[in-house]
Amino acid sequence: MEPESAAARDAEGRDSDRRPYSGPFLVVGLGNPGIEYQWTPHNAGFLAIDRLAQRAGAVVSNRRCRALTATTRIAGRDVVLAKPETFMNLSGLSVLALVEEFGADRKNLLVLYDELALPLGTLRVRAGGSSGGHNGAGSINGALGAEEWARIRIGVGPDGLETAARRGKDYLLTPMRKKELAVLDEALDRVAEAVETVIVSGVGAAMNKWNGQAGNGSSKVE
Repeated sequence: MEPESAAARDAEGRDSDRRPYSGPFLVVGLGNPGIEYQWTPHNAGFLAIDRLAQRAGAVVSNRRCRALTATTRIAGRDVVLAKPETFMNLSGLSVLALVEEFGADRKNLLVLYDELALPLGTLRVRAGGSSGGHNGAGSINGALGAEEWARIRIGVGPDGLETAARRGKDYLLTPMRKKELAVLDEALDRVAEAVETVIVSGVGAAMNKWNGQAGNGSSKVE
């Protein structure tokens, strides 16, 4: 008999609560592997996973499902932290493998990734939606066959007069300056706290708390 697919499990989970999911919560950060990409805006998702691991005393080093992973506990819940090694544009391959490996449904998946359209240092929690042109998010939509998966978008948009000159692919793959990294570093703690809110209270509560929170506005880099 063939194993039950993730899609079938998810469909059953929407129709019945008779078999509640008790496995780990999956938190996946998107980025590109390699030291040359480590401090680029496009790797904000990887940096967020590293911050979560640091706070939890974990090391994201196990290779599983085409990703570097760590299993830890956050807010009283077993959590798998993952950084896909498929490169950004094929992130969905790793995310689908993780979902199937742990028998999870999309209610137990949270993805963290960069958002050029948001000012540097801001964050937005969403329950689902289109990719908005983000190749990693688009790959996940395609792999899962659905857009209904929770995500936290981390603002990396360039500031002020540099916007026109530094926007787009070249900016996303260029290492950030020290002052930009300082803004993002502060934001990563808020991202980690927002992840905890999602795990404990759900994505709706996290949206209410974090999307309108004071201090999550535009951050200026001088």
